Amino acid sequence: MPDVDRDRAWLLTVDGAPQSYVDLDAPDHLEFEYVRRLGHALDVLVEPEDVVHLGGGALTLPRYLAVTRPGCRQHVVEFDRGLLDLVVEQLPLPDGDFTLHAADARAWLAAASDACADVVVADVFGGSRVPAQVTSTGYVREVARVLRPDGVYLANLADSAPFGFLRSQLAGFAEAFEELALVAEPAVLRGRRFGNVVLVGAHRPLDWPALARRTASDAFPARVEHGPGLRKFIGDARPVRDADAVASPEPPDGTFGIG
Repeated sequence: MPDVDRDRAWLLTVDGAPQSYVDLDAPDHLEFEYVRRLGHALDVLVEPEDVVHLGGGALTLPRYLAVTRPGCRQHVVEFDRGLLDLVVEQLPLPDGDFTLHAADARAWLAAASDACADVVVADVFGGSRVPAQVTSTGYVREVARVLRPDGVYLANLADSAPFGFLRSQLAGFAEAFEELALVAEPAVLRGRRFGNVVLVGAHRPLDWPALARRTASDAFPARVEHGPGLRKFIGDARPVRDADAVASPEPPDGTFGIG
């Protein structure tokens, strides 16, 4: 069950795991490491006018964009209507152009217009796993259709060595996007532990050096992997078709828990 705890700011937990962190006095503050990396990508790689968020949580990134990119139009798609109602009731939204949708991410994409978004941000989890319906090549095609030609896709994924899930995701997105990168803590990319990985996809060259500098200088340093190193990482992995899609791996006990 969702739960909201307040001290100086707000921490949203779902079944005991931290899901979102919001500081109402400083909505441009991003607490979680992977959310900071999504924020860095939004800051460095794009100048969005229309953004689609698949997965709402406490609307951390929509709040961030509302203050860092005033005038940006945002659609937030959250499957859990009860969670969305709780967040809106407890955590007032800042000024901004928000449209909230209580809907399944894949179904909402299928109904969306072609080339309607500059950015699609996917942070879709059922509990602690990415649901199967947003891991397949059918989903990838819908994302590519909804994005404008110069648009950018950002996704929060989670895996550990030998990275069967992550490699298959990259193989699928490589069929639709010319440019791909991963952003993660070096220990995760080296296979030392389970953790979050941000996937970036685009149809055009992006400023990877600028993103690498930004993420390396963060309080929680991360590495950007792209080009030949990423192709080597994908190796012989195959894209996952709809009929074979499965959820991301179950994280080890305690991976995302709070004390």
